[in-house]
Amino acid sequence: MKYLEYKGYTGTIEYSPEDNLLYGKVLGVMGLISYEGETGKHLEEDFKAVVDSYLADCRDEGKAPEKPFKGSFNVRIPSTLHQKAALKAMESKTSLNNFVAEAIRNQVEKESV
Repeated sequence: MKYLEYKGYTGTIEYSPEDNLLYGKVLGVMGLISYEGETGKHLEEDFKAVVDSYLADCRDEGKAPEKPFKGSFNVRIPSTLHQKAALKAMESKTSLNNFVAEAIRNQVEKESV
């Protein structure tokens, strides 16, 4: 397992040899939400506790919790690459958005094998 998952939130798993401790942070949110544990089980329990605490704090403050990985992000690339990708997308009779999504999907699936 590379990441922890709970209620739509993803957390990292790291190890500190100096502290002999596992630790991590919740990905895809603006603030720092971190957790730790001496064992994998303790790490996972603390991860779930901080996510539940974050959601409770948002509810108590009357604000919507951040939704990690919304499916929308900005990509900055050189204008020449942008042009080439846009032309390839048009040649394939698809949108630039679909073209980029497919390129990312292919790369992610290739690395998962």
